[in-house]
Amino acid sequence: MLLSDRFNITFRLAAVLCCLCAATLTGCATAPGRTTSDDPWQSMNRGIYKFNDTVDRAAIKPVAKGYQKVTPDWMRTGISNFFNHLDTPWTIVNQLLQGKPQLMAQDTARFVLNTVVGLGGFIDVASKLELEAHDEDFGQTLAVWGAPSGPYLVLPVFGPSTLRDGIGRVPDYLSKPTRHADIPWETDLGLSALDVLQTREGLFSVEETLDQAFDRYGIMRDAWIQRREYLVYDGNPPAPELEEDMDADSAMDEADDVEPDPTASAADTATDIEPTTTAAPATGPAVQ
Repeated sequence: MLLSDRFNITFRLAAVLCCLCAATLTGCATAPGRTTSDDPWQSMNRGIYKFNDTVDRAAIKPVAKGYQKVTPDWMRTGISNFFNHLDTPWTIVNQLLQGKPQLMAQDTARFVLNTVVGLGGFIDVASKLELEAHDEDFGQTLAVWGAPSGPYLVLPVFGPSTLRDGIGRVPDYLSKPTRHADIPWETDLGLSALDVLQTREGLFSVEETLDQAFDRYGIMRDAWIQRREYLVYDGNPPAPELEEDMDADSAMDEADDVEPDPTASAADTATDIEPTTTAAPATGPAVQ
């Protein structure tokens, strides 16, 4: 199959998925576009989380530690830059779908600069010129279009997600350049494994906090949701409602619901009123 044919099939599938997502996700959550912490499938999610954690501790983490040990810092940085660079075209497409021309122009400039000057993306020249990188995927695009997140969902191997973002992973996967490059499957598999290792190695810095947590599942869920909101709103998520305001509104509603007691006597009511003391007018002579 020609490369152009594979691209056509991919984008047709993405278009179909867009329509299905828009029709399926409408009304799944209470706040359209927001990433909620609703976790009705918690029992299933905890089971999948335990499976993922077991696989990580048994295989992925030890190999990632070996990768970190035998690979110099400069090489790991270059590999991370390279895989981030490969994701930039899909970020640009999602910025176009989200109606963000300024960010799209900035990331297009980053991609061209790092491709030409940065040796195919191994050197992040654009960041040194203060061209900030952005991270956009199809799940964020669905959120910008107003699709609610649906329940929290833990995916096997892939980890934390939501119903909306889980569906969005399908076009994200199909958009990978390695899916369309004319390379042997062994090379494709090797690049995918290297991508997993460099991603896992980058999480070592935050893993210590999780190890000290009483409920690793709950901490990871809440942290992922906050991070997702940060990405969807480009670093400016709306402030959450203050609990004090919600409590005050609830108290006012309860007060409105209380009906006066018809058996209370006027004398009882009068005793609840504190007497007021009025100062007597001065009767002495005026001060000259």
